[in-house]
Amino acid sequence: MTRLSEENRTWQAIAREVAEKVVRPLAKKYDDAQEYPWEIQEAMAEAGLFGVWIPEHYGGSGKGERNVLNLCLVIEELSRACGGVGVLFAVNALGSFPILVAGTEEQKQEYLPKIAKGETLIAFCLSEKNAGSDAQGLRVRAIADGDGWSIHGEKKWTTNGGAANLYTVFAVTDPESRSRRISAFLVEKDDPGFSVGKVEDKMGIRCVPVVETVFDGVKVGRDRLLGGRPGSGFKHAMGTLDLARPGVAAQAMGLAQGAMELATRYAMQREQFGQPVSSFQMVQKMLADMAQKTEAARQLIYAAAEAIDHGDSSVNKLAALSKCFATDVAMQVTTDAVQIFGGYGFMRDYPIEKYMRDAKITQIYEGTNQIQRMVIARNLMKEAAQLHFLDEYIPTEEQRAFEG
Repeated sequence: MTRLSEENRTWQAIAREVAEKVVRPLAKKYDDAQEYPWEIQEAMAEAGLFGVWIPEHYGGSGKGERNVLNLCLVIEELSRACGGVGVLFAVNALGSFPILVAGTEEQKQEYLPKIAKGETLIAFCLSEKNAGSDAQGLRVRAIADGDGWSIHGEKKWTTNGGAANLYTVFAVTDPESRSRRISAFLVEKDDPGFSVGKVEDKMGIRCVPVVETVFDGVKVGRDRLLGGRPGSGFKHAMGTLDLARPGVAAQAMGLAQGAMELATRYAMQREQFGQPVSSFQMVQKMLADMAQKTEAARQLIYAAAEAIDHGDSSVNKLAALSKCFATDVAMQVTTDAVQIFGGYGFMRDYPIEKYMRDAKITQIYEGTNQIQRMVIARNLMKEAAQLHFLDEYIPTEEQRAFEG
């Protein structure tokens, strides 16, 4: 079981105060309006939250090179009040992780301090209309052009697009290569040729924009090529997702926690047949199952985040485990919470239905849960291949033929 340090608890407390005093009172307003909540963003920046995952020597508050546990604690508290605000915050980590992982020292010094202060908001441009889970299937092109590169094409489902003023963009630089096909670039909002296309009308996380981003011959200098060398973009994208997936899991777990708390309070107050519905054993079972699954998700997320912070080699498997499990839990817990609210849960007058709407996307973005299960299974098979001592307990081909 993860034991939180004093520093962890400090950031947890700061995030909870912002969530309860600022986020929760405004959550419905921005969900209804489907507008970016600048006043919430400013409150998070004033509290120093945008610096939790960025090391101190780049202007953040992180004590090490990786600070994913603190990031998850903040996302959890924000999502407990509003899942949309949770991802609005977390996507800045997703967009800036490639800079932390692969950026040149000049790129880190240029951008990370501004991100840590909340002055620069960032988005992650990977998915395209025909390349979601299949990141190798990208079609956006970056062509060498004089002393820089020219980027052409459209990205789909860019979370934070329009609000962000910096974009980490993955594009094909060598279409003939399999291993070094993709590179990553840093594109600024004011670069000529960059624009925001369709703004999506979403079921959930409505306060954060999800858009198409258009690159109509966007010219960037060599200093905007992430890491300074082409061909490592796919590796950087996959490494980024390993770092970011516990954050999606934390968003989901925060939603589950918030929905469970609302459902429990309601069950204690709502009376049917002359007694609170919380006295009914079926309702108690639902609440107990919510608590078990939410706490199990929490411990798995914290373990994955700690493994990342300590440089553990097993992060690919742990990140997938935490993301897949926690997001499935969130969908089940929020759905059960709506059930406990009964007819009131189906009405938009009350906040519980928003938790269920916000939870659904967590099973889809940053790798669908079907993809996460494939990642987990591949890791299991790789590990099992090393367990040669088990071979004597497994029938050989000759034994199977004989028994047949």
